[in-house]
Amino acid sequence: MDKVQLGKSGLSISPIVFGAWAIGGQAWGGNDDQDAMKAMKKSHDLGVTSIDTAPVYGFGHSESLVGKAIKELGRENVEILTKFGFNWKTEKGEYQFPTSDGGKTYAYAGRDGIMQEVEDSLRRLGTDYIDLYQIHRPDATTPIEETMEVLRELQQQGKIRAIGMSNHTVEMMKRADQIVELTSTQSPYSMVYRKIEKDIVPYCLEDNVGILAYSPLQRGLLTGKITSDYEFRGDDHRPNTKWFKEPNRTRTNNFLQKIKPIADAHNIPLAQLVISWTIQRPGITAALVGARNAEQASENAKSMNVSLSAEEVATINAELEKVVIED
Repeated sequence: MDKVQLGKSGLSISPIVFGAWAIGGQAWGGNDDQDAMKAMKKSHDLGVTSIDTAPVYGFGHSESLVGKAIKELGRENVEILTKFGFNWKTEKGEYQFPTSDGGKTYAYAGRDGIMQEVEDSLRRLGTDYIDLYQIHRPDATTPIEETMEVLRELQQQGKIRAIGMSNHTVEMMKRADQIVELTSTQSPYSMVYRKIEKDIVPYCLEDNVGILAYSPLQRGLLTGKITSDYEFRGDDHRPNTKWFKEPNRTRTNNFLQKIKPIADAHNIPLAQLVISWTIQRPGITAALVGARNAEQASENAKSMNVSLSAEEVATINAELEKVVIED
């Protein structure tokens, strides 16, 4: 599948983006660095040229691994999507969550924080520019306008090519778009979590803002491999989220069995069917999908070659409407 243009920018990305949260190791029960490197290389070999990461993913470790991969793949052959706005070195900003070593993490998007973060990211990634720079989460202590003015300066300096937001509301996006040309928003979206269809998708379609859908597999649940007896390891955060609790896990797996015949007809695993459905949804520019090893990366990348008919999509949607997720 050809690359797709991201919003109003001149930036083109692959319809599947390698999501590099899990390879950071923290909050996912650990990770093997060699497997992660193989996963990124396999993804790229199969046409996934875009990688999404963030400083907070493993507190720098994910970006460092991505930097190593880029060195092997060639900077000109990769689109780097990273973020800023999480601070664990000072107490500036709004408290979010504890670090793995007992510290504290804050949402902070003030000028000094951004200026330090962009230099740290460029160093870890081994590059002199970032294709898409995104504010990771809202910072209640800093006006969006102030944050966007800093990003405009970085764009003018050539350190970043395009500007995006992540986990922000439509109202916040409108404020940002008054200062800069907003390229994209990164939002959680999956078959069992379609909240953005109410407001973000309509706004982005009207204003030509790209949507990067993260967690399209609902952090692995929609692969069909997370059965009722699945054992989670270490600091894996997923058992504490509502989708993995009962009866939601069983209801989702029952739904997956209903649509499995469509996957079987295409001779593909459920995960590829789910990802393909996602990138064919109105307003969705690309789906961010993580992989811990080359096998998972290969499965994800092949989703770009699956074309679902209107009848198949209608069947999936009809079954999906029967799924009830409890809070």
